[in-house]
Amino acid sequence: MTPVADRAAFEATLAAHPAVLVLFGGRACGVCQAIKPRLEALLAAEFPRLEACYADCQGEAAALCAQRRIFSLPVVELWFDGQRFATFARVFSLAEVRRALERPYAALFADS
Repeated sequence: MTPVADRAAFEATLAAHPAVLVLFGGRACGVCQAIKPRLEALLAAEFPRLEACYADCQGEAAALCAQRRIFSLPVVELWFDGQRFATFARVFSLAEVRRALERPYAALFADS
């Protein structure tokens, strides 16, 4: 996952990629650290054209997280064409994330 530390980098990533998953987590968040490699594996296996980013809300991305109103961890946001499509906060499963991604990802990348 590409680290994103500030608002400019976050917005540049959204502008540069048609499909983006952002994981807002923290180094002291055990759930965040456990879910990060599992999300990376899911994306690599099933959604390879999706850009994945990680914002460390307990570190260098604290200001970005506050601006995005992220006050509990973990949070996963799905973005398509610069618009937030879905948000998963605190308690969610990878199956929920997968289901939310399947349809818009297939529509966006239907030509490939």
